Amino acid sequence: MNKIREIELQIQELRAKLYKAAERKSFTDPTVVAASQELDEMLLKYELFFKSKIREGK
Repeated sequence: MNKIREIELQIQELRAKLYKAAERKSFTDPTVVAASQELDEMLLKYELFFKSKIREGK
């Protein structure tokens, strides 16, 4: 599996984890905040991956 597909799958999993946590708890609950931060980090990784590919001309 290529790198970008791995990141996309992780994003899907983290998004599902966040939605599940948010359904049961408030948005300020530490579990929800932690899940949101994990998703944010992965989205940033995804964005940086694409920016690096653009710089490389690929």
